[in-house]
Amino acid sequence: MPKVDVYNMQGEIVGEVELNERVFGAPVNKAVLHDAVVMQLASRRQGTASSKTRAEVRGGGRKPWRQKGTGRARVGSTRSPLWRTGGITFGPKPRKFGYNLPKKVRQLALRSALSSKVEEGKLIVVEELSLPEIKTKEMVKVLGALNSDGKALVVTASFNENVIKSARNIPGVMPLEANGLNVYDLLQHDKLIITREAALQVGEVLG
Repeated sequence: MPKVDVYNMQGEIVGEVELNERVFGAPVNKAVLHDAVVMQLASRRQGTASSKTRAEVRGGGRKPWRQKGTGRARVGSTRSPLWRTGGITFGPKPRKFGYNLPKKVRQLALRSALSSKVEEGKLIVVEELSLPEIKTKEMVKVLGALNSDGKALVVTASFNENVIKSARNIPGVMPLEANGLNVYDLLQHDKLIITREAALQVGEVLG
C-alpha cells in the first residue's frame, strides 16, 4: 500500500497514512483518462446553437416568377436554401451533447487520476483543514506552508463553509467535497491537497 506523509496546516510532517492500493496505487490508464475528460467536457457544452430552416425564415410565401417562359430557373420560394436570404440546410439545432461512460470505466479513470498524483508526488495529505472564520488571507498562508502556490485542488471530506469560501477567491485554487471528486478537475490542477479523512473516504468508496 502506498504510504504518504501527513502534514498539519503549518506544513510540518505529523505522521503518515496508508492509502488504498487499488485506488492510489493503480496503473495509470491514459486512454481511459482521455475518455473521461472528453465525456465531462461534452456534458458541459450548452448546445444552444440554432439556425433557421426554410420553414422558419421570414417571407417567401409567393412564387417569385412564373414557372415557364422567363428563361430563368424555376423556383418556388425566395427562402430556398439556394438563395442568399434563404434558410440553412442541415444547420445546428439545440441539442444535448452529454453522454455517459459505464460506471466501472468512470471509476477506473478516477483511480488512474488519483494514482498519477501519488506517482508524481503531487498529493498532499493534511491532518485537518479548519479555519475559525472565512478569511482568504489565512487560506493563502496554509497553501504557502504546504508549498502549493500554483493551481491546487483542495478536497475536504464534507462541506466546510469556512474553508470553501476562503479558498474559492484564490486564483487557480478550487475547493471541492470528496463526493464531487472528478477526473477533469484532478488533471487540471497541479497539486491535490486532501484531508486525511477525505483520502480514507475516497479509498473506501472507490476501493
